Amino acid sequence: MKYILVTGGVISGIGKGVIASSIGTILKHCGLHVTSIKIDPYINIDAGTFSPFEHGEVFVLDDGGEVDLDLGNYERFLDVTLHRANNITTGKIYQQVIECERRGDYLGKTVQVVPHITDAIQEWVENVAKVPVTEDGKEPEVCIIELGGTIGDIEGMPFVEAFRQFQFRVSHESFCCVHVSLVPQPKSTGESKTKPTQASVKELRGSGLSPDLIVCRSEMPIIDEVKQKISNFCHVKPDRVICIHDCTSTYRVPLMLEEQGLIQFISERLQLNIATPPRPKKFMWKWRDLADRHDNVRKVVEIALVGKYTQLEDAYASVTKALNHSALFVNRRLILSYIEATSLEEATKIENPVKYHQAWQILCRSEGVIVPGGFGKRGMEGKIAAVTWCRTTRKPFLGVCLGLQAAVIEFTRNVMNWKDANTTEIDADTPYPVVIDMPEHNPGQMGGTMRLGKRTTIFHGDSILKKLYGNVGAIDERHRHRYEVNPEYVDQIEKAGLHFVGRDDSETRMEIMELPTATHPYFVATQYHPEYISRPLKPSPPYLGLLLAAVGKLQPYLNNAMSSNTTSEDGENSDDDIVGLLRRNISNVSLSATSTPATPCHLNVRSPTESHTEG
Repeated sequence: MKYILVTGGVISGIGKGVIASSIGTILKHCGLHVTSIKIDPYINIDAGTFSPFEHGEVFVLDDGGEVDLDLGNYERFLDVTLHRANNITTGKIYQQVIECERRGDYLGKTVQVVPHITDAIQEWVENVAKVPVTEDGKEPEVCIIELGGTIGDIEGMPFVEAFRQFQFRVSHESFCCVHVSLVPQPKSTGESKTKPTQASVKELRGSGLSPDLIVCRSEMPIIDEVKQKISNFCHVKPDRVICIHDCTSTYRVPLMLEEQGLIQFISERLQLNIATPPRPKKFMWKWRDLADRHDNVRKVVEIALVGKYTQLEDAYASVTKALNHSALFVNRRLILSYIEATSLEEATKIENPVKYHQAWQILCRSEGVIVPGGFGKRGMEGKIAAVTWCRTTRKPFLGVCLGLQAAVIEFTRNVMNWKDANTTEIDADTPYPVVIDMPEHNPGQMGGTMRLGKRTTIFHGDSILKKLYGNVGAIDERHRHRYEVNPEYVDQIEKAGLHFVGRDDSETRMEIMELPTATHPYFVATQYHPEYISRPLKPSPPYLGLLLAAVGKLQPYLNNAMSSNTTSEDGENSDDDIVGLLRRNISNVSLSATSTPATPCHLNVRSPTESHTEG
């Protein structure tokens, strides 16, 4: 097993996750099996109880693990399926060590950070690195470990010490350290400043780790003289200083790393024998084509996202990625407009009419609307108002998790005339509880008590989503919710015209709802989170349907009426060609093709009940 540790210096949020994912992408294209581990030095057991305003999105894995959003980057870049153990936190490590101490595993010894905590970290890494993460079930050959935070943080010191020991536990040829550091370029001087990088490398060396490769992050490209200076003062060879400046998309990062000799370095340093020239002509050609198409797409499509955590874009990281994947596949550049749900409510019209009308103007001009997940009362009426607008104006709409629940409430209120219909999460005494909490929900404990992870959804009858998924009988998607549509009202709702075309294997939980195409071109909602398994080259079908409907290509795609072999006069892929490309690629989407169920930033002041967030 080869281990690549990725550390960060100067500031957090400089792109360690993208660098780590990009290194893995390159190695995977070289024919290696790669896995990833993310280390978060916070004491939380997992990310499940985080506020989206503070830490961004909570990503959910197949096994129900609620983890850091960086694991979503790993899965999307590497096209792997990670596990909850791939996310290590201080809380998990200390919990494990304390449980061992309570059992008497340490035979009466004094339990200390060194060696017990550091040993636990090393053993965890070694065990998780061997777990297969690909469909072929092969053991990984390379494990990429991202250490969250920055070097020098007190929270990360036990992990740094653990890896100082770990480099001697494994051979020198099996461990290397990649340090990602910021090189600021103040506009007042126009120069690249290397002192912060020198200081962070000095801090890293003082902790016992020496960087084998330094990745310099900057706003603009760095000249060779600056690279030479970093090489001299940080004690690495000049060709082991790689510069990644801000680029048009994250798809460019693996290409930039490859162009600067990353493969040669890793091959020599870890003795992987993957740098044998010549490189195949089509090496990483799909990734290069993806980056080129992202940069050269001309037409745009505007989608409005109506949510309650819109002040921090990372709160909807996977939703944004899934929309981008689908937009690129329909040959459009995505313009995503974030609308704070409360801005659409009548109370805002009185308190701040300018904000109210601006929000509605964005909603009205958009070509499609998505209402993603959330939790709590705040903004619910605004989401319902957005759903009403989409239903009555025939605007393409996709609801996810709470978005489905909002759509059901809106339909029962305005079509079935159940004016007081609501969810028991908001109104426990509503006469029409069309959305209720699930029996297994435990209100006494917050962490890990929702319906989490991969579950099977069975299609019922013909539907738009069934066609988008390739006319299969059942699919497997990831869930994260505590409330569901009340089964007692399903028959009445369906008789009124809203169809539940996907249900769980017990037939009691509503997973997918649609309005018939004769009523609305695309009015779809899912209880599961399809964005979690969307990939750059395999877009999520519900998101793909929204983008197709937004650009007026849904029905031609569903009817397969357009030729997939036409090309526009200028040689660029035409819209028709893209539709054909979509149909050829849709079979790659991860799903279960069985007809029977398979075995499966500014902070807002919020009430205490909103501190725990649902997907």
